[in-house]
Amino acid sequence: MLLTLTSTTPPARDLGHLLRKHPDRLASFPLPFGTAHVFYPEASDARCTAALAIDVDPVGLVRGRSPAANAAGIVDAYVNDRPYAASSLLSVAIARVFGAALGGRSEQPELAERELQLTLTLSTVALGDDDLASRLFGPLGYAVQTLPVDVPPEDRIGAHRTIRLAATTTVQRVLTHVYVLVPVLDGEKHYWVGDEEVEKLLRFGGDWLPAHPEREFITRRYLKRAPGLARDALSRLAALDDAPSDSSQRTFEDAERALERPMKLQDRRIVAVMEELRAQRAATVADVGCGDGDLLVALAREPAIERICGAEVSLRELERAKLRLERVPLPASRRERIELLQSSILYTDRRLSGFDALTLLEVVEHIDPSRLDALSRTVFGRARPRTVILTTPNREYNVLFGSLRSGALRHSDHRFEWTRDEFRDWSQQVGQRFGYAVRHGAIGDEDATHGAPTQLAVFTCA
Repeated sequence: MLLTLTSTTPPARDLGHLLRKHPDRLASFPLPFGTAHVFYPEASDARCTAALAIDVDPVGLVRGRSPAANAAGIVDAYVNDRPYAASSLLSVAIARVFGAALGGRSEQPELAERELQLTLTLSTVALGDDDLASRLFGPLGYAVQTLPVDVPPEDRIGAHRTIRLAATTTVQRVLTHVYVLVPVLDGEKHYWVGDEEVEKLLRFGGDWLPAHPEREFITRRYLKRAPGLARDALSRLAALDDAPSDSSQRTFEDAERALERPMKLQDRRIVAVMEELRAQRAATVADVGCGDGDLLVALAREPAIERICGAEVSLRELERAKLRLERVPLPASRRERIELLQSSILYTDRRLSGFDALTLLEVVEHIDPSRLDALSRTVFGRARPRTVILTTPNREYNVLFGSLRSGALRHSDHRFEWTRDEFRDWSQQVGQRFGYAVRHGAIGDEDATHGAPTQLAVFTCA
């Protein structure tokens, strides 16, 4: 099977930097099912093409398996289109060979974010429906061509086609789209479908799949042999689709920060949380709902913190957090221990398990009250860190904000804001249910009647 990626944006040879494969060299990589080769048929500043050719060993694919395991019979097990038709095997190869580009990592971050004139060709795809490629890639902004395979008509068996995609986009985006959608085009998975596949789908599709008109079709076909996992993935994608748009979220955040800025309340939250983390001697910390990275930057500068994870629904916020962290002077060994994840706190994400502490700064009030039980189960029942630190607004204090109309919440996306008694009641109930001791605190200057502007709860395993 063959994938080619062509850039016509000068200097086009920058494609080599993005893929981390030198245009003047052939590179080969062993795979569980054969060998992948990367080479450049053309590499000028005007036009550069990278080719990924995969030499599949069809015997190796079935070696050690009982012929009875193949419903089509022993002949079909050895004589099939797997060596040349793009399938989930191609996605495996992309992750192995172009893993850095797929993850958006580059020695030149500004280059990785640059949109290029790109053309990607897949030769060949077993396409039962000629319209399928357009249904999948068209909504993502690609000009889609489906071309017949260049063989004599009498040798053309089945519905194999060449697909050509053209768009002005980033290398990461086009690889991400192909990584997810090629197995959907093929309709088959050639490896075990488990929880890890759900996480891959959300990790690489979370930015675009929630709004895709074929979301359900893509998810069910990607997880074809696991309908239960497909239902879970669709629920999680729906949660991502419900999140505020990046532009509206930024407007909300700006309004709230303007309200609190005179008190330097966000700075005081960060100081208070860092003090609690030191007191708990937390060496590994996950900041869930990390936004654009206020706490992550403080964590990165704390020598005692050995591993840091930032999780956020909005990919745009994660990109901002990434840029801020890149400006923090850190040794490479420490930078490698910082991970950013796209994730929703309402659904189990095993990547958030195993941390000493999990922080939720001004997050819980963005959750519909009917879904707080799901948040509690995810954080305290499944991730189950040793310590959970949670901050949230104190609604009683709002009357002291002169610019806030009576009865209004501080942020247009807040679904509720607790009084001090309501917050204590909820915290105590959660602690008793999941076996955590709870201690409450206040952040900001306290008013004798209305308390402090921010409430704090520290949950520790009882």
